[in-house]
Amino acid sequence: MTAAGAPPIVFVHGTRFSAGQWSPQLAALQEDFPVVAVDLPGHGARSAQPWSLNAATEIIASAVDSLGCGPALVVGHSLGGYASLEFARRRPEQLRGLVLAGASASTRGPWARPYRWAAGLVPRIPADRLTRWNDRLLRRLYAPEVVDATILSGYAFHTLPAAWGEVLGRFDAGAMRHVAAPVLILNGEKDTVFRSGESDFVRAHPYARVELIPRAGHLANFDDPDAFTDAVRRFAQQLPAAG
Repeated sequence: MTAAGAPPIVFVHGTRFSAGQWSPQLAALQEDFPVVAVDLPGHGARSAQPWSLNAATEIIASAVDSLGCGPALVVGHSLGGYASLEFARRRPEQLRGLVLAGASASTRGPWARPYRWAAGLVPRIPADRLTRWNDRLLRRLYAPEVVDATILSGYAFHTLPAAWGEVLGRFDAGAMRHVAAPVLILNGEKDTVFRSGESDFVRAHPYARVELIPRAGHLANFDDPDAFTDAVRRFAQQLPAAG
């Protein structure tokens, strides 16, 4: 049973994935918190919807409202982390806390060049081939109960160029100044690329801290689902009561 005063939690998936990415966290947290995971535009059940950060913000806002418990803790991974930063800027009244997972790198400057190249390359590779590669990779690295929901939901390769085309060049540590809630920067210890701005991001916010998942990479919630879930749970329990 959900504890009185427990913050609602909205999970926002990363690049090419869907709400299914969060199946381990939803299963572990649903008895103690009101929880939901969203499909961003162009992903999962919204595969036909054009991508935009504006639409992503509205989807997150609707998910917060759907839980009916006031401002929420929003947990965003990678692309979903940057979308959550945009949500935090536009809808501060709906935010009780923010977890940025694999989303503490600046998307401006030279760092972005390889990602622009990758975003341009993906449309040149047949989607069925990319799907086979991703399925094999996830099944080789992770247990079925961790990744089956992600595999079943499919991948949004067609949305990747538009999504990263809008995100690249837009975010840096300065975005943290628009977040009017406590922040947990939750990264995999080995996610060197997306940890590259970690120190700058945490310094830019008066109520931010960093926690690392040992031995985990960019997909930290797959690499160690229990540790990731525990970090989110502890952060949620420490959030101030909604005003």
